[in-house]
Amino acid sequence: MNREDIAKHRQFLANRKWVFPLVIAGLIAGAILTSSFIKAADYSLLCSVGNTRSSQAVSDVSVAKTRSSSHAVAENSATSIQLQAIIHYATSRIVPQQSFKEISVTFDVLKKRSPCNFLVFGLGYDSLMWTSINPNGNTIFLEEDPKWVQTVLKDAPSLHAHPVKYRTQLKEANALLSHYRSEKNCFPSKAYLRGNRKCKLALTGFPDEFYDTEWDLIMIDAPRGYFPTAPGRMAAIFSAAVMARNRKGPGMTHVFLHDVDRKVEKTFAEEFLCRKYLVKAVGRLWHFEIPSAASISSHGGAQFC
Repeated sequence: MNREDIAKHRQFLANRKWVFPLVIAGLIAGAILTSSFIKAADYSLLCSVGNTRSSQAVSDVSVAKTRSSSHAVAENSATSIQLQAIIHYATSRIVPQQSFKEISVTFDVLKKRSPCNFLVFGLGYDSLMWTSINPNGNTIFLEEDPKWVQTVLKDAPSLHAHPVKYRTQLKEANALLSHYRSEKNCFPSKAYLRGNRKCKLALTGFPDEFYDTEWDLIMIDAPRGYFPTAPGRMAAIFSAAVMARNRKGPGMTHVFLHDVDRKVEKTFAEEFLCRKYLVKAVGRLWHFEIPSAASISSHGGAQFC
């Protein structure tokens, strides 16, 4: 490759760095427009119904306007986050960790489930995007590096993030699998998270919000898992499975796992999230829909799958 070809290649890569953030901004803008059209249609329908009612409904309309004003404040708050995200990605060369196709998998589910409770393991360049796609919902991020939390929140203070500590290391992955198979407090029928020190895969010492919320979507894109002393994602995968099985509300728990091209992520996904619940695989992302234990006919064994 001559110098001219090299220069053209570098220019192509530079252009790609600009294009992807713009695509993300467009994705968020599209979500806002779709939401606006739906709200406009709903408002038009309500007006039509309201016009057919008698004058006795005047007082009810007054009350409705008051409630509508309060609701509008909440919607405007959500929109400000979305607009912030559009500006951020439209003016940034920083590319999110996932590809557009991978992001689209979670986006499609959020369009149907939002507003919802969305738990994200990891805090990064895509965090503002996830929050903006779940307006009026509860999106929280769990991050292992407290300094990184401070850095990100300086630029995006609207994000809801917690620094957390993990008890595991990647080099312990095989030993942790053996431990789970012999420790009763890790068994599906007995597993719990808060205060479960006996099961080394249970996430303990996390914020109360982590345990007290029933999560509709769980994204596992952290902690780090690419060197021996890193925490690895073993405990995050196990705990996501436990939370999904312990779900009390209706519907499935959607779990998205990134970096499944790595051995540990793939092995633990197949052990705890189960191949039979895998509904989509795009790039390095797997999407699982996991039912609660109450809806499974046989769930008293020592294995999750």
